[in-house]
Order: sequence, then structure tokens, then C-alpha cells
Amino acid sequence: MLKLCGFAASNYYNKVKFALLEKGVPFEEVVVWPDTSEAFLAKTPLGKIPYIETDEGVVSESEPICEYIETVYREVPLLPSEPMARAKARELIQFVELYLEWEARRLYSEAFFGGKVSDDIKQIVAKRLNQALAALPRLTPLTHFALGERFSLVDCALAVHLPTVGFATKLIYGHDIMSTPLISDYLARLAARPALQKVLADRKESVEELVRRRTGS
Repeated sequence: MLKLCGFAASNYYNKVKFALLEKGVPFEEVVVWPDTSEAFLAKTPLGKIPYIETDEGVVSESEPICEYIETVYREVPLLPSEPMARAKARELIQFVELYLEWEARRLYSEAFFGGKVSDDIKQIVAKRLNQALAALPRLTPLTHFALGERFSLVDCALAVHLPTVGFATKLIYGHDIMSTPLISDYLARLAARPALQKVLADRKESVEELVRRRTGS
């Protein structure tokens, strides 16, 4: 059975988990906290999660993992079969991860972990996030799902990344930049899906465990 390794506080872990649940793929969750051991780094060279273990070997990084499960488990496809439509789906995932989630990640040390981010960095991040947010409707209208009427891997990514970005910006700037009518309505539609409800419930428990590990309480 495929093993999903990592922890459910991670939005990249949850992106993969959401996809597996939607596709109906049997899998085992293995809680793994990153460390610097050679055994761990042999599976994920930069020490990142998630990774999966299969009978064929180990795959790290969320996008290659999603590509693997989409290729192997074809009964419930979550990407279009047409080359251009498939490329556009990948384009949208990369856009959100590079220009929203990874940009907002520069705020996470202060937002979530008790660190400090300089005012200069906060200003730069705010500018770039707003630029990306303004560009997002050019890639997807979000009128139903990200690709229209069809649920896809894009939705698995946006469902976990957009709220994380929004929460971080609320903590840093005092307002959630993701809280637009378009995005709020879209996320509300996704929240009605049982698979995402499980992902979010498990995430809450994992976040509490992560806090306990960091505080020693």
C-alpha cells in the first residue's frame, strides 16, 4: 500500500492527501518529523515533506507525487487529458505555489513560529502578494472549480494554500488578503467536500501536536 509520509500540519502534505482521498486511493499515513539523519535524507534529499513510499520506490516533492498518483491511479482522473488543458492546470498550480504560497512563506517565521520578519520584507511581500492576487483571475475565474465545472488537482492545491496565505497575512498585516468575495465563495464550495473536511480536521490535530513539540508542553 502506498505510504504518505510527513505530517498533516503541512499544506503540501495536505495537497497530496486531499488528492488521494478524492481519487479513492488506499494509502497509509506515516507521521514523519523532519530530521538530519542519513536515512531520512536518503528519502527526501533536502529534508522536506511530504514524500511517498511505494513498491517501486520513494518520491519526494508534492508535484511529482501528484503526477505519480495521477498516472498510476487512473480510475478517477484529476487532470484533463488534453495536453493544453493539462498544461494550463499545471501552470495554475505553479503560479499559486510560486507567487502566493512561497512568497507568503517569508512571513511564516513571525506569523506561526515566534520569529521576527523585518518591515522591509513585509512591505515587499505585501506588494508581491497583491500583484499575484490581481493576476489570479486572468488564469481562473473561480466561478465553480478552478478549471470550471470539473474538480481537479488544481483545487487540491488551492484549497490548502490559499487559506494558509490568508491566515499568515491576517496575523502580519491585520487583514486576510485572500478574503475576497471570489476566493471566499470558492473556498466555501470546496469546504463542503467530505475529503477536505477530513483533511482540515486532521490538520487541526497535527497543528496542535506541532505546537506541543515546539513548546515542549
